[in-house]
Amino acid sequence: MRLLIVDDEVIIRTGLASVIAWHELGIVILPPAASAEEALTRLAEERPHILMTDIRMNGKSGLELAEEAQHLLPELEVIILSGYDDFSYAQQAIRNGVTDYLLKTSKPEEIIKTVLQAKGRITERWAEKSREGQLLRENRERKFARWVIEGHTNSGSCPSFLAFDEEHALPVQSIEQVSGDKRPVSRQVVVIEAEGWGRSSDALLRFAVQNMIEEVLPGTIAQVDKQYIVCVLPVASENEVSVYRIKEGIDRMEAWLKCSLRAVLGEPVNHSSELHRSYQTALLALQYRGLLHTKVWRYQEVNGRRGGKTVLTHEEETTLGTLLMDNDPVTLTTWIRELITRLIAEPDVTPGSYVACLHSVIIAGHRWLARTLQAIGREQPSRLEPWTPETDKKPAEIGDELFHHLYDVMQAYHSRMGQGQAAHVQKAIGYIENALAQDISLQQVAGQVHLHPGHLSELFKKEMGVTFGDFVTDMRIRRAMDMLVVSPAKVSEIAAISGYEDVKYFSRLFKKHTGKTPSEYREQALAFKSSGS
Repeated sequence: MRLLIVDDEVIIRTGLASVIAWHELGIVILPPAASAEEALTRLAEERPHILMTDIRMNGKSGLELAEEAQHLLPELEVIILSGYDDFSYAQQAIRNGVTDYLLKTSKPEEIIKTVLQAKGRITERWAEKSREGQLLRENRERKFARWVIEGHTNSGSCPSFLAFDEEHALPVQSIEQVSGDKRPVSRQVVVIEAEGWGRSSDALLRFAVQNMIEEVLPGTIAQVDKQYIVCVLPVASENEVSVYRIKEGIDRMEAWLKCSLRAVLGEPVNHSSELHRSYQTALLALQYRGLLHTKVWRYQEVNGRRGGKTVLTHEEETTLGTLLMDNDPVTLTTWIRELITRLIAEPDVTPGSYVACLHSVIIAGHRWLARTLQAIGREQPSRLEPWTPETDKKPAEIGDELFHHLYDVMQAYHSRMGQGQAAHVQKAIGYIENALAQDISLQQVAGQVHLHPGHLSELFKKEMGVTFGDFVTDMRIRRAMDMLVVSPAKVSEIAAISGYEDVKYFSRLFKKHTGKTPSEYREQALAFKSSGS
């Protein structure tokens, strides 16, 4: 498809002709014309498909050129270049049949988008005029989809353009460019994602990438499928060479199209009937976007991963509860970012383990809220909206979403706290509930609620009717009682979770408060449950 640029300013016309890799977009750039008059003398012979002209020039204007050019070439697509002062003229030009207009200050990606839109309109007209060609293209796309994407390899022989045998092999020149061999050792499916032009232009961007990749990577067969560009590539005997070639091609396309691309290489295969398997492995590897610090990766790099951390440790849950109680958004944000960084750095992390661990953070936050409000006798909030992270997002974006959800949990707690002396005691109780497995001192808790230890001790006696130490002991025994009924953990483990390393001391204390040893209490409680059911 041919493009003619017309402008009487040499810096504009030569700049537009050279700043964009037109040939990689399937556009042949004709020698720019310095005036409307020159352009008109060349139209009949050179027959451009797209005309890009300045609106104001010495001699005939761009509008006059557009009108005369469309008489000579009725299907010509005309794009007007204008300055801000020419905006009203540009609007008039569009009313008179000019296809589109661009400001001279437009960025390269805007110019590319406008020209590709014009190219798309021309292609559609060609397709309408050539029904046979359209049917052939649709048939090729359908065969590609059935063979590669859907895996219906039993529905007939392999399409010739996908066949591996020498009769239908790719041109020798293309293969030598790829691998330095006479024919490809194998092929593999590469799935590419593109973004950066805005949601409304996503389809156009994928169309641009499809056009460009077959030029950038000779021998590639590419097709747009929904939100992806699916490619079949010949690969060299060393798969690392393929990664290098594709990364080099991705870099070139990003530079010219002003976008962001990610490419995932499926497993190499040695027979055309296995292309669907290569496609499936590429999709599996694509799930790792957001977990890898690269824009090109192979299925083999992630295939052996067993999964990383899936739940928070008890210590991490305790830290999270302390952060939520402190009502400190900045420290909470830092903790979330550090957690995400650690999760992504795990060698065996998978999308499943990553999502599970982040989801466990939310569960821990909700559990902390319910437990703490219950401890201080406050009503629990209505159920918070669930949240499940998406692994295709950047870590910073996921961190922001996780923070906002935990911030809601934090506010749900603090909005139910009153003011004055009772509120200080309630906050202290909430902190104690969250830290029962640790050493808890009056000085430590007083520091958390910003009171003098002696004053907090007096408030505790006044509000709760017991000393601080007796209250902590009572809470620990109550937790142990609950766990003995619902958990199969050993008595020693329950003692540790309740804050007692010495199991003998724990047992004596437990019997003093309940009249039974921990084992007797568990047996009696379980027997009661069995008889009740």
